[in-house]
Amino acid sequence: MKDTFDRIKELVKSGDVKFSEHGYDELAEDDLTVREIVKSVENSVLVEDYPSFPKGASVLLLQTDKHQNPVHVVWGIPKSKDKPAFLVTAYRPDPKRWNITFTERKNEKT
Repeated sequence: MKDTFDRIKELVKSGDVKFSEHGYDELAEDDLTVREIVKSVENSVLVEDYPSFPKGASVLLLQTDKHQNPVHVVWGIPKSKDKPAFLVTAYRPDPKRWNITFTERKNEKT
């Protein structure tokens, strides 16, 4: 089976997507639209992979909004299923907690 990142990209491209209520709330809170998040999956970067997440394989992706600002999005595929791509949450990463490219967490102890 394809890895979760590739599968998420395929599912989003085909329109097989669902959003959690929390995901919608987080998008609205950060003034993000479903359209811009769905559109930016194609050019996203894998930040973290959670293949054994209890609710199903998930990934944290670095995506961008319509102004090319960074957005972190957690996508998953429900356990024991092969679809849909499920948007769990999305947020604007805090520069104090992430490196300059928003792809690695800074040491939390500093």
